[in-house]
Amino acid sequence: MYKNRGVRGFTLIELLVVLAVLALLAGLVGPRVLNQLGGAKSNTALVQIRDLEQAVELFMLDVGRFPSSEEGLNALVVNPGANGWKGPYLRRNQVPKDPWNREYVYRSPGEYGPYDIFSYGADGRLGGEGENAVVGNWN
Repeated sequence: MYKNRGVRGFTLIELLVVLAVLALLAGLVGPRVLNQLGGAKSNTALVQIRDLEQAVELFMLDVGRFPSSEEGLNALVVNPGANGWKGPYLRRNQVPKDPWNREYVYRSPGEYGPYDIFSYGADGRLGGEGENAVVGNWN
């Protein structure tokens, strides 16, 4: 009554070959995707630094000087007691953190200009390459 129709499935060898090919592809593509993600964070930091630069320039136009290193970027959202201050100069009334959830560093006078704004990158240290590189307003 019942006939064996010879329904054929995948053999264990075929499944192992497919898994090996998928693992090989993941090994080749995975690092490239992670590098792109790191590059995106560096680009985000650069965009945020440009926004902070604009806010510092507005502060300077109103007050007649750049915020000091002691006042820092917080002077863009809270009046440091400066005459002519018309802030807050940032949209959300808070200084953003870098994409790695650390504070941006602000120095005035700066090493590369009247002021420096920078992030130490993914590793949080000076130097480095790729996503570990320092991202600053001089880049």
